[in-house]
Amino acid sequence: MTQKQAGKRIEEIDEQIKELFAERLEASKTANETLSKSEIALKSRRYERSYLAGLESSNSLIDNYERVLFTTMFNLSHSYRNTEYGTRTELADQIKKALETTPNELPKSPMVACQGIEGAYSQIATDKIFAHANIMYFRTFDGVFQAVESGLCKFGILPIENSSFGSVTQVYDLMVGHNFHIVRDYKLRISHKLLANHGARFEDIREVYSHNQAIGQCSKFLKEHPDIKVNIVENTAVAAKSVADSGRKDVAAISSADCQQLYGLQAIMDDIQNTDNNYTRFICITKELMIFPGASKTSVMLALGHTPGALADTLAKFSSLGLNLTKIESRPMPGKDFEFMFYLDFEASVYSDEVIALLCELDAEPTEFAYLGTYI
Repeated sequence: MTQKQAGKRIEEIDEQIKELFAERLEASKTANETLSKSEIALKSRRYERSYLAGLESSNSLIDNYERVLFTTMFNLSHSYRNTEYGTRTELADQIKKALETTPNELPKSPMVACQGIEGAYSQIATDKIFAHANIMYFRTFDGVFQAVESGLCKFGILPIENSSFGSVTQVYDLMVGHNFHIVRDYKLRISHKLLANHGARFEDIREVYSHNQAIGQCSKFLKEHPDIKVNIVENTAVAAKSVADSGRKDVAAISSADCQQLYGLQAIMDDIQNTDNNYTRFICITKELMIFPGASKTSVMLALGHTPGALADTLAKFSSLGLNLTKIESRPMPGKDFEFMFYLDFEASVYSDEVIALLCELDAEPTEFAYLGTYI
């Protein structure tokens, strides 16, 4: 067979596979149309296990590829069947209600929970999202979750990831223990300054205060000045206020221009972050499920069973619908050995029946699952 003939043959085989796969999907519906959902699951499980066990050839490498191919095909068949005849869980009704009852836009003056104090980046993000928010400050991220969950505040603002220093793992770890939904996200450009009391010089600085995220975002600057002692505090605004209150000229804070003005400090150095392209993504949360017009981003969190290919099988369900996954984050689950919670962000509209079917399919599975919201 010549190279040209081989190329032609590949095209022919691909067309045959395409036609046969479509035929298989339709046949799987007909073969199971009189069975209950549990009967279909048991029948499929027995057949698929038996078929995979019987895959043998003289080439073990081909065996492995065949198992991946058929496992993927089986999983796609399940997703196709569930899209057509899948279980409709309460989640579908909750989403429908949210679409019908959510107002056209965010309120202008709600009570909003933020971590830190006045001048914190969370406060700056809040003022970008809401026109005239009433802000209630909390010392910890957990306090923000609790304020929203208890109804003390209608909304909460939380940093979730930074473009140069990665995810805010404290926030991800707290998600498991709280009841909330995301209604908005916002990317804020972060420009860090080295702030000190008036009259201080850079050569006088012996200690610097800031939040661990800001310290990580300015790691190159701090590495160039190893003699400066680094002190971690709960917030960049707290760092600025502490420096201002101390009156000392040998301490500085890594903080914002807002804090420079607010606490009467001077900037010894500007833009000390590792990169000018430095953004922090914040999420706006509320207890009630709300889906505002134009919402096109969806977040879920789920735990997967300890089986080979469990994550790949789940991701194939998104791929089969052409959904673009924009973030995958995994965090260890407290009290469980080597078990992880996965957080997925993807672009999807809940006006789509196929997306609703996928969310209900994940919701109906025995593993842990939470729909965090669809938002703008």
